[in-house]
Amino acid sequence: QAEEELKAAWSQQAGQLREMGRRERLLRSDVQRAGEQLESFKTRVMQVCSPSAAGSTGKAVTEQQVIEKVRQISDENQESHEREKSLQKELSSRLAKEKEVSANFEVFKNSLQKLQ
Repeated sequence: QAEEELKAAWSQQAGQLREMGRRERLLRSDVQRAGEQLESFKTRVMQVCSPSAAGSTGKAVTEQQVIEKVRQISDENQESHEREKSLQKELSSRLAKEKEVSANFEVFKNSLQKLQ
């Protein structure tokens, strides 16, 4: 009976080891697939950010290149927003000045009409 119990325990352990091996293979496959997807994503980001820099040399795009390009685009975007704010202020100032000139012109026009 002890022998039967040992055989059953050994069989159970062998099954668990096979299952663990199967899971390990699946995990390795998932990790490999994730790595390939990351490389694809990095290349696509670089193609969108800088078409001439990505894919043309045939070299893999590094994470640092992607980070630098995204940072550069972010900085350019921030500068663009600041420029837009500046232009909005300038436009508002010019519109206010135009209204003032228009109002002064109306006063001058009315005064001129009264004089006539």
